[in-house]
Amino acid sequence: MALSTKPYKGTRDFYPEDMYVQKWMFENIAKTVEGFGYQPYDGPMLEPFELYAAKSGQEIVEKQLYWFTDRGERKVAIRPEMTPTMARMVAGKVMELPKPVRWYSIPNLWRYERPQRGRLREHWQLNVDVLGGDNLFADAEILKLAHAVIAGFGGEDKIRIAINNRKLINHVFKNLLKLDADAALKASKAVDARDKIGEEAYLKLLAEAGLNSDQTSTMENFFKSDLETVCSDFDCEGARELNELFSVLKDDAISSVLKLEPQIMRGLDYYTGTVFEVYDVSPENNRAMFGGGRYDNLIGLFGNQQLSGVGFGMGDVTLRNFLESHNLLPELKSHLDVFFVTANRDAVIQSEKLASDLRKLGIKCASSLSTAKFNQQLKQANKLNAKIAVIIGESELENQQLTLKDLVKGEQTSIATNQLTSHLKSMLPGSFN
Repeated sequence: MALSTKPYKGTRDFYPEDMYVQKWMFENIAKTVEGFGYQPYDGPMLEPFELYAAKSGQEIVEKQLYWFTDRGERKVAIRPEMTPTMARMVAGKVMELPKPVRWYSIPNLWRYERPQRGRLREHWQLNVDVLGGDNLFADAEILKLAHAVIAGFGGEDKIRIAINNRKLINHVFKNLLKLDADAALKASKAVDARDKIGEEAYLKLLAEAGLNSDQTSTMENFFKSDLETVCSDFDCEGARELNELFSVLKDDAISSVLKLEPQIMRGLDYYTGTVFEVYDVSPENNRAMFGGGRYDNLIGLFGNQQLSGVGFGMGDVTLRNFLESHNLLPELKSHLDVFFVTANRDAVIQSEKLASDLRKLGIKCASSLSTAKFNQQLKQANKLNAKIAVIIGESELENQQLTLKDLVKGEQTSIATNQLTSHLKSMLPGSFN
């Protein structure tokens, strides 16, 4: 029985054309993020199971985590998110690192989920975090950076950024709805899952959390509050932090897409302050693309040092869906500068010598690795999107000449072999080092 050619469910094969898209997206992201002074980092794919059990959240640990026991009887997990690894690494050198710590990574992550549009079991995710600095200014910077990443792709007017504060939510649950800690946690999970599970299941979860109809109605009215209402009606630290954050950002480009939405919860248990979601406003893809928030206690899990942080994660699947929905993805395909077409063994040997010299100058070269008919080799050159074909036939070898064919314009000319570099410089402006 033949093996299946399909990848594992919820994963993707990346053929060359897909790799060019991913490479372009990641390079664009890195340019924007590093422009804000953030430094790249990475960590292991495998981590101790306890790292996620401590703070990642019940749903991830119990339902989505890939884990196994290794040969040393250690319980090991494949990373479902990057923030715990980042926190572990920062904690390991917390006294040495310059503050604030500005780090980013684009790791490969795994979660056992039901595959659907924008969500797979394996994906790559931009993770950006700043640890240290004034909380207000750090929150403002991370929001501006999230906006700048999308603006780097030309999509800044195609999103809205919904913001909230977990301290405000906690205040409402405790002082307005009179919920205990367990009921508040269950209610927040229900609100966070609302768009995914539908109204009927949402209301059922609220009832199971112990909320009566009056409490549910009060909570729904709270969700309709604007910033002015929140600041006037709720005397709490969360409301004050939101007011200050909007004030700091009022003159920034982000202000046109920033909106308070009190129902934004973010499901991960480690968030303690500002939380936000970035939404695609397209009717065809109207969904939360990515989000993040402030966490104050992660570093403390690894010792006595405390260092507050804020960050966000953006998956490559949702980003590509966004770019495709808004026609922001350029036509990306592999290309060669030069493809050598060879008539015989001697021609192949000469082509390799010429190609070696050209590669040192930054020119992308390849050959057919064969002596097939010229038309077959030229078809191969066109499939590889080569710009120039350098033909070395028997007559060219005999006369120390080359035939250059411009595969874009269809023009052809003969030159002396020692004139190849000078001719290519005029035909391929910008390709040389």
